[in-house]
Amino acid sequence: MKAYVFPGQGSQFSGMGKELYDTNPQARVLFDKANEILGFEITKVMFEGTDEELKQTNVTQPAIFIHSVILASTIQDFKPDMVAGHSLGEFSALVAAQALSFEDGLKLVAQRADAMQKACELNPSTMAAVLGLDDAKIEEICASVTDEVVVAANFNCPGQVVISGSFEGVRLAGEKLKEAGAKRVLPLAVGGAFHSPLMEPAREELAAAIENTNFQPPLCPIYQNVNAEAATDVATIKANLIAQLTAPVRWTQSVRNIVADGATDFVECGPGKVLQGLVKKIASEVTTAGV
Repeated sequence: MKAYVFPGQGSQFSGMGKELYDTNPQARVLFDKANEILGFEITKVMFEGTDEELKQTNVTQPAIFIHSVILASTIQDFKPDMVAGHSLGEFSALVAAQALSFEDGLKLVAQRADAMQKACELNPSTMAAVLGLDDAKIEEICASVTDEVVVAANFNCPGQVVISGSFEGVRLAGEKLKEAGAKRVLPLAVGGAFHSPLMEPAREELAAAIENTNFQPPLCPIYQNVNAEAATDVATIKANLIAQLTAPVRWTQSVRNIVADGATDFVECGPGKVLQGLVKKIASEVTTAGV
């Protein structure tokens, strides 16, 4: 069985999508449509922009979505048995699985990016990667920081978890995590505390947009970030998508479930190969455990 996975923020690079635009007429139509929907030439930034320009949230998220979805659309006989996306990538996965149209998906991603940017400005905050410590221990230590906001936000693979919260919360948790045996705690160059309670204003804003968007049952199950479980019911998909902004990305658990449900082949659709590395680590652990 084949699973298609879609990356999130951080996988962007200058020149992303240009080869597709230059060589595939079908892709070019969608790129041009994206410019029209967004009201600016995002393709110019994608193809020629600096790293700094590509890091802007209102560019990064739509750019990765556009590249991922268009890449999937060019795959011959695209017939996924299951799909999943990391954070932003969940929107790409839903469009690839025909639960959302390209136009509606891009509009939601643009609204998501704007809402997250506003939330970041309202509550200046940050994230940090924690390496070499057990998931449960990280959650326990984050919970022990009671006067500040800090939570485990991204369960990327065994031994790699991202924490998210206020600057002071992340600093305090980081010190405790190092004392508990974490190999490293690395501050991330991000605009705010994604997948934490500090994204609540963005969640509220996006909820209305998602509720007012037309979804269809996907072609195959989508394993969603908030609970790592397969979903095909439209109401469930919408509820999970709304909850995603303030809930952790359970990527490790998602890949474990996908493998347990029979996936033997993972294909990454989007810029970069970040997810392939994570999937390899998770899948090898599952295989070793005999699951």
